[in-house]
This record gives sequence, structure tokens and C-alpha cells, in this order.
Amino acid sequence: MLTFEHLKTQVSEGTVDTVLVCMVDMQGRLMGKRFHAGHFVASAWEETHCCNYLLATDLEMATPDGYASTSWERGYGDYVMKPDLSTLRPVPWLAGTVMVMCDVLDHHTHEEVPHAPRSILKRQVNRLKAMGYDAMCATELEFFLFEKSFDQIRKEGFRDLEPISGYNEDYHILQTTKEEHVMRPIRNHLWDAGIPVENTKGEAETGQEELNIKYAPAMDTAEYHSIAKNAVKEIAWQHGHAATFLPKWHHEKVGSSSHVHQSLWSDGTPAFYDAADDLGMSALMKSYMAGLLKYAADYTYFMAPYINSYKRFMKGTFAPTRIIWSVDNRTAGFRLCGDGTKAVRVECRIPGSDMNPYLAMAGMLAAGIAGIEEGLELQAPTTGDVYQGETGMIPGNLRAARDALHGSGMLRAAMGDDVVDHYTRAAEVEIEEFERVVTDWEVARGFERA
Repeated sequence: MLTFEHLKTQVSEGTVDTVLVCMVDMQGRLMGKRFHAGHFVASAWEETHCCNYLLATDLEMATPDGYASTSWERGYGDYVMKPDLSTLRPVPWLAGTVMVMCDVLDHHTHEEVPHAPRSILKRQVNRLKAMGYDAMCATELEFFLFEKSFDQIRKEGFRDLEPISGYNEDYHILQTTKEEHVMRPIRNHLWDAGIPVENTKGEAETGQEELNIKYAPAMDTAEYHSIAKNAVKEIAWQHGHAATFLPKWHHEKVGSSSHVHQSLWSDGTPAFYDAADDLGMSALMKSYMAGLLKYAADYTYFMAPYINSYKRFMKGTFAPTRIIWSVDNRTAGFRLCGDGTKAVRVECRIPGSDMNPYLAMAGMLAAGIAGIEEGLELQAPTTGDVYQGETGMIPGNLRAARDALHGSGMLRAAMGDDVVDHYTRAAEVEIEEFERVVTDWEVARGFERA
């Protein structure tokens, strides 16, 4: 990490010439500007501006209607991007470049924009701090590497995609050695950027990788995740390959997830741990987990925000289908990890690799807080194959998740009506765009036989 004074020294010495000034959009992507470093340290470190459509667009950067915050009628004005100088870090895979993350502020009031992802997570973190707790999280980020580059794949119409390997490479040292020309710089560059990478490994499919970053405060974890995701794409591109975080790029392939581990701490002590409990779970943890379960459908949209997200939820694929918890069981939506130890925590296995980490973690923290405030009791864990049973199902499609989000009194109380309505509209936009498109599947199935 960098201090502002250190950055000024680097700029004067000529070792840094570019500053990436970034915000996170609704989709979890880095958006912003490249500043000449001299101008940044002279004045732009205080603030810059961006069009407010950046928090009211879709993956294609279209400008759909229906948002209360901005529209053609309102003229698409400015937001203020306020650099958080505590987030200054080098970007070792780009020459002479550093990065800073920004809060997004209203141009007139200079208050944080409530539906900005960073603002949403910060609000839940601060609620927990007021209760005396710190939220600690980690994400396991899965993705696929492909033989060809982004440009080649796009020009060929995203057809005949070939992963970088030809077989399941889960924990496979030989196959992952063949991919070290991409994965080694990913690990090392992220480490040198101040992101505490633990490891990478092959995952359970052809060309599938996993990146693990050390447990950290929730805001740091969201930042690590977002920067790492951008870095993976850029570093893969630099080596002539493509990386995708699409949860289900082929119906015959396993999907990509982003499991989220979480616990609460108080004064440096794990508040989820109770040595007297059979599983090491404190009463606080049990109420928190009960909240995660009770409200799972409410925040599923934040964990699975696209049509494609729901193609991943299939039994027998290590992706969950039911809202249930179990002890060290990878078929459950919520897995108890580290039972009986101070590392006891809950792993939510529902999120896909396409999640926005700020939104997903904010939804989970809000549900956990509700569980604590309501004094919920945790049901007994389920054992065996959790794909079987009578428990509640994770919303099976984006429309169902949209309806659950829109109707969530818990999230409306925790985040505000404007935030819930904003992201409800984002889900509707995705549904509307998909429903107007004729897919290859429909044509092949019905062209002759319908």
C-alpha cells in the first residue's frame, strides 16, 4: 500500500506517471479515469466527477429507463468521485501506475450516494460496529481461462470456446504448471499490490481456476475481490488469453462460484466461538446464521444478479439448490467451517463468480444482523446429501429473486426503499433484455420441427 506522501515522492522521481481513479459500479466493475500522476497529486486527489449513469446501467453500458436516481428526463448529471487515499496501491502489472478507490457522492450535497455499492456495504459494516462487532470475510473466486484472447473469441461470435486445459484440473499440479505463465503473475502482482493472496489452485473443470485471498475486514475483502477480478482479466489479456467470470459458460460444464466466508469479531476476539458448544458456535453465531437462512431468498439477487447466474444451481455440481446449513458439507447452501475451533465460521456457497462483492456481503450482513436483533433460533444441521429433502429452495430464476428482493421488508429497513427499488429495477432490465432476444437454442430446436 502507498501513503499519499510516498506517492508524491514517486511522482517527483518519475517512477509513477499514471493514477487509476476508480469507483465500483452496480456490476462490480472498476470504472473511472486515468490521471496524469502530476495532476492527481496537485489537485485531483481531492475529487473528480463522473456521469451518474454509471450507477444506472447494465453490462452493455446501456441507459435503460425506470431509475428514480437518473434518467434522460433528469439530464444525466454528475456524481463526485472522492478518492479514499487510504486505498492507494501500486498496480504492478501496469507500468508506472497506481490505483485509488473512490466513494461516490452527490454532486450537490456531497453526501454518499445511497445505492453506490461501496456505500451499501459501508452502511451494514457501520451497523455492526455500533453493535460492537467487526465483520470479517473472505471470498473464493473461481473463473475459467481460455486458449484464445478476448478479441479472438468476440470476433468469432463466442463460439467453439476452448478452455486452456483439456480435463478436470481440481488440485492438479501438472496441469496447473502448464498455466503458470498466467497464474504466477496473477498471484505475485496482486501480492505486490497489497492484496494478501493465499493461493491459487485448479478447480473441478477444464480450464477452471480458483483464487483465494486472506480473511479480512468486509470492506477490504470487497476491495480485494473487485481489484483481483479486474487484474485476472487484464493479466490474462496481456498473455493472449481470456478469463471469464460467467457462472455457467456451457451447460455441460461445472459453473463458477464465489463462496463467501464470514464471521463477527469483537475487540480482536472471534465472537462466533464458544468453547462450551459442541460445534464451537456461540449464541450470537447461531442467531446470525438463522438470519442468513431466514432471509436467503431476499438477498439472492445480490449473489446471483443475471439470467445466467441461475443456470449454475444444479444438484450434483457442488452448487447449492436448497436454503439449508450443514457441518462441513459442500452440498449445502451454508456450510459450517472450522467447527470446534476459534476459526469457526459460515461459508455461504450460493454466490456465483458474477456477484458484486459489496452487494452480496451487504445482503448477508443485513440478514445476519436481523437474525441477531430478532433473536432467531438456529435449526439443527442437516446431514447427508442436502440436494435431497423438503427444505426451502434458493430462488430458481432471476424473476423469482427479483420478486423476493422487491418484497423484502428486512432489506428495505436495512438499506432503504430507494436502494431496494434501484436494484429491483436493475433485475427487471436484465429480464427485459433477455426476453426480447431469440436464442440459438430456440432456433435450433424449433426451426424445422416446430
